[in-house]
Amino acid sequence: MLMKGVTLRGLEVFEALAKSGSVAQAAYITGLSQPAVSQQLRNLEKALGSDLVDHGRRPMVLTAAGRNFLTRTQAVLSELRLAQSELTVMDLSHLPALSLGLIDDFDNDLTPRLATILADSLTKCRFKMVTASSHDIYRGMENKELHIGIAASTGELRNTVTEYPLVEDPFILVAPRGCITDPDDMGNQLNHLPLLRYARDQLISQQIESHLNRNKVDFDDRFEIGSHLALMAMVARRIGWAITTPLGYMRALRFHDDIDVFALPFTGFSRRISLFSQSDWPDTVPVEVAGTMRRLVQSQMITPAINRLPWLAGELCVIDS
Repeated sequence: MLMKGVTLRGLEVFEALAKSGSVAQAAYITGLSQPAVSQQLRNLEKALGSDLVDHGRRPMVLTAAGRNFLTRTQAVLSELRLAQSELTVMDLSHLPALSLGLIDDFDNDLTPRLATILADSLTKCRFKMVTASSHDIYRGMENKELHIGIAASTGELRNTVTEYPLVEDPFILVAPRGCITDPDDMGNQLNHLPLLRYARDQLISQQIESHLNRNKVDFDDRFEIGSHLALMAMVARRIGWAITTPLGYMRALRFHDDIDVFALPFTGFSRRISLFSQSDWPDTVPVEVAGTMRRLVQSQMITPAINRLPWLAGELCVIDS
């Protein structure tokens, strides 16, 4: 039993405050009023008998006790959110078949969890799940080979497909650890290293190149890498730097100790990950799958990413439709 005064709402408020350092921002994240956020924090600190934040500083900074408690809080909330995703199982037993395609950004943890959640629900259904590139998923949707696809959006309207936005995934810069010592002079410090590009037939590469062209930014064209993990490994080995997204970065956990992450030194931009379904399908199925995906992405990818890179808060986020 939790001690009196320690509530799940209080833990959520504390997590939001730790991320943002602002009562106003925490109120926005949690959907509470600012006085309610302050009251939740006071109740939690009183119950624990310890100050979790330095109330004399703006933005708020965690105390040593707060930093220790935050680690436990995040672990608890992550497990609860995952449990919610797995328990909020849609009833798809009526479907005779479901064919689903997902981009490989979710391969590490999310795709296996989604597969097990769906398999538990699809008790009388022929179920097919494939991992593919965004372009291949679009082709699968157009050829009626996939009922549902989860891919990066091009923003193009398709008459036979309905789009359900899931995640806003901003582009970021990754560089070898210690290569950039002054973020304000990033351009000069990267001059001695080449840009490692994604393969040009990939949608993410085309989105990046279009943005570089819009900003009239040009780099040597030496490397073109088709594998995301190979590209991250090359950054870690100090061969070059790259433009990627937080979802991509979080797939490369093994290389994090050798990579630094920064906001782009030129105009920021992002991609949108969406769920696409055939328009002739009843919308209850894609709506329920989209809801499950949003909960999984939040608990398995967004929360860990923001814990590691707090400045992404508000930029890397679930899109609630």
